Amino acid sequence: MSTQPLDFIGIGLGPFNLGLACLTEPITELNGLFLESKPDFEWHSGMFLEGAHLQTPFMSDLVTLADPTSPYSFLNYLKEKGRLYSFYIRENFYPLRTEYNDYCRWAAGKLTSIRFSTTVASVTYDETADLYAVTTESGETFRTHRIVLGTGTPPHIPETCEGLGGDLIHNSRYLPNKEELQKKKSITLVGSGQSAAEIYYDLLSEIDVHGYKLNWVTRSPRFFPLEYTKLTLEMTSPEYVDYFHALPEQTRYRLETAQKGLFKGIDGELIDAIFDLLYQKNLGGPVPTRLLTNSSLNTAAYDGTTGTYTLGFRQEEQEKDFTLDTEGLILATGYKYTVPAFLKPIEDRLRYDGRGRFDVARNYAIDTTGRRIFLQNAGVHTHSITSPDLGMGPYRNAYIIGEMLGSEYYPVEKTIAFQEFAI
Repeated sequence: MSTQPLDFIGIGLGPFNLGLACLTEPITELNGLFLESKPDFEWHSGMFLEGAHLQTPFMSDLVTLADPTSPYSFLNYLKEKGRLYSFYIRENFYPLRTEYNDYCRWAAGKLTSIRFSTTVASVTYDETADLYAVTTESGETFRTHRIVLGTGTPPHIPETCEGLGGDLIHNSRYLPNKEELQKKKSITLVGSGQSAAEIYYDLLSEIDVHGYKLNWVTRSPRFFPLEYTKLTLEMTSPEYVDYFHALPEQTRYRLETAQKGLFKGIDGELIDAIFDLLYQKNLGGPVPTRLLTNSSLNTAAYDGTTGTYTLGFRQEEQEKDFTLDTEGLILATGYKYTVPAFLKPIEDRLRYDGRGRFDVARNYAIDTTGRRIFLQNAGVHTHSITSPDLGMGPYRNAYIIGEMLGSEYYPVEKTIAFQEFAI
């Protein structure tokens, strides 16, 4: 067991906790440690499709919107890699997804506070010492005053498909399984977000090479584009967080459902590219592909003898049921937060709302004291679309740092929007 208590421990290392690690590195008043189970930084590597890029500009990196002078900025990464002028000439604000992952690995490699290949087994509370004890699977124990949870949101498999059998995949594992998928006679893709669209375009591009049938099915009424107009972007602002967080719980949950298109939609240019590719490929005759909307997946069965899935859908507007048979099945069904098992020993010290989810305070704390355990992401129901937004990560981290220090280290903006959200 470590003898000297740490000021905080970050558990999990996605972009948000990595950003916190970068921003706390120069702060001598904070002694922190970050624990990550993976052997190195990895961010959605199964979706590194050629040309795929972030849906937010390069300024939404790990640090810039909190500290533009930080040595861990994306621009400094480009400079060190000798690509700054190439990026400038490219005249595209959106980094490639592989590029962003490499940037994060570059930043992680410069930090002293990160321990990879370290899995947390349990978190307990010592009431006498007023400290949390974080124990790893290898038996190490670290004592800390505070915890910042950054375990992320794992892939979501619909209940219909749990334990179904066969070789179905979540879209997060698409690239490692692409070659085997393309050997099948038919492939069905379920889902409607950016990842689904990228996969559909990728498979459609090579449909005539491999000769499979390709279905894309979504329960959404249409293939919604990501709304990216500037007044909508003002919803990723401190004012909107204040407004949304103060709303009644039932109103916030209603808005959570209604606002999905604001951060889960498809890039408009990709939608157009899909249409253009369909038009091009259909010049030589009908292409064996179907795009189906308004269709909810209600049943699923797998026949191991034929290696075929039978999927039962309901066309919601027509109120009619139909089935699709497919050999390959890709579930682009998003990600869903689950409370880590290692928190079980301290669940009585955490706050929950009326639906059993974390009651995340305005300062991002989820513990009963309101200042000891903080949550990265997983707060769409309390902080709206700012929760998963990469650009709001530095803002949240600056806020959390201020809470841990008891004073503002990085200036936190209070008002940036032209519009008024509250009366």
